[in-house]
Amino acid sequence: MKTIAIYSLKGGVGKTSMAANLAWCAASQGRRTLLWDLDPQAAATWLLGGPAKGDRAQAIFSRDIAPAKLIRTTDTPQLDLIGADASLRLLDQLFHDLSKKNRLGKLLDGLGDYDRIILDCPPGLTETTEQVLRAADLVVVPVVPSALAQRALEVVDGHVRGRVPLLPVHVMVDRRRRLHADAVAAQPEWPAIPMASVVEAMGEHRAAVGRFAPRSAAAQGYAALWREVERRIAKG
Repeated sequence: MKTIAIYSLKGGVGKTSMAANLAWCAASQGRRTLLWDLDPQAAATWLLGGPAKGDRAQAIFSRDIAPAKLIRTTDTPQLDLIGADASLRLLDQLFHDLSKKNRLGKLLDGLGDYDRIILDCPPGLTETTEQVLRAADLVVVPVVPSALAQRALEVVDGHVRGRVPLLPVHVMVDRRRRLHADAVAAQPEWPAIPMASVVEAMGEHRAAVGRFAPRSAAAQGYAALWREVERRIAKG
């Protein structure tokens, strides 16, 4: 089992879209996959499974409910979901109060029947972030081609200090814009996801791009990104 976290210091950079699409890519290639939504906004939960029933997502971490109790299947074979809800807004405080630095990692160890676990993480440098950094095998960081987003990546890299491998990914790329083209050219080894209306249409279809627009440039971009993720975690 390998755990891949989708994390960004900033919100609004396509983090949840990436998490949902990578989970779909993993499952479509025969990997038994779990998407665990850790963001109280619950966008990934809404995209793939609908709203959670009751505010119980935080209870997993206080050990009041077993994670398996909240696992649900999705419409995609091989892809399961642990949904988020508003109770996760207090998760940072819970982690602080528990003083259990590896609580997330231990919970993940108990989900050993999966090949890949994708974590959709809340933005910011928080107690939840620290739990994720200790538990993940790889952290995928979406980066919009802009100076502010690049600075945010540098802050994350400085905070991580090599504890876990980072995979930066250019997102919302419009190569017609010189700023974007120059940024992509400066980091040709980074995967890139284009700016595309089909990504926005995920909310309408309630599905990954590869499911309803498999020939689109965005679907191909996410597929290429997943191949790079697999390559990175195979290197170990």
